[in-house]
Amino acid sequence: MTSPGPVRRWVGAAAVVVASTLSLAACSADPAPVSGEASQPTATDDAQPSSPGSPTGSPTSSRSPSGSSGSPSAPSAAGTAVPVYFAGDGPGGRTVLFREFHRVQGDPLTEAARLVAGGGQPADPDYRTLWPGVEISSVRATDGVLLVEVPADGFTDRPDGMSRRDARLALQQLVYTLQGVQQERVPVVVRRPDAEPLLFGLRTDRELTAANALRTLNLVSITSPAEGDTVTGDTLTVTGVANSFEASGPCRLLQGGTEIALEGYQAEAWMDKRLFPFEVDLPLGDVSGEVVVQCETDDPTGGTEGPGPAVDTKTITVT
Repeated sequence: MTSPGPVRRWVGAAAVVVASTLSLAACSADPAPVSGEASQPTATDDAQPSSPGSPTGSPTSSRSPSGSSGSPSAPSAAGTAVPVYFAGDGPGGRTVLFREFHRVQGDPLTEAARLVAGGGQPADPDYRTLWPGVEISSVRATDGVLLVEVPADGFTDRPDGMSRRDARLALQQLVYTLQGVQQERVPVVVRRPDAEPLLFGLRTDRELTAANALRTLNLVSITSPAEGDTVTGDTLTVTGVANSFEASGPCRLLQGGTEIALEGYQAEAWMDKRLFPFEVDLPLGDVSGEVVVQCETDDPTGGTEGPGPAVDTKTITVT
């Protein structure tokens, strides 16, 4: 990721449309940990169940996703878009979770879980899964839980090189992903009929719940544009979720490491234990070619205290 400069305070920007063939479909607020993240995802929050998020606009891209990756989109013959959580480097190099949307075939819960478990690759090269490749036969909502069936007996212990914190975060990848697909903060249960109730050395004979979002997630996550998108027009509308000082922070456009545009976003709120939607426009002007969209949380100390701002980036092409 590109290293951000010091940031003070920013004001929000209004939304403008970018030309494309795919769009984020609006969906209603839902009392979920990641509200609005069903098969019609929008830039919504990673919320506590009592604090639903509000859908924002419809930023778009001109790239048609294929396979299991690409821009968020509505269900179609080509599959269903689902939120998937991957690991990446947060402030100070601490591993945290980032969200991106993938298009899957078949049952959304099962296929999203398989992406987490190593059955696919994140679109963003800054992301990775902490799972070493675990077979998941099915996921289904039943009796008030999301039941994950793991038929094989491997990885009852932590694999070499996996810390206990990474093991916990790996399980949180699964919990946040499935609750995002389900749009409901329901517990996750991992069932292993032919093995000890352990996964990565952690007990699975108890319900798994979502950990504190501010300690688990990166505090800024770009929803659109998606990694690898191609966009056209005079303005790029950037959407995402964040929890930043005074609900504000910068979004930059970089080309060849040089900042060519800078606007401040204004999220819906801050301080509560969740992430809030934001939307901001970046002027494209005469820009063409490969650029990097970089959004950050505000750092009121200017880098003199703490680990610095949280950062998320997307590499796209402007035509």
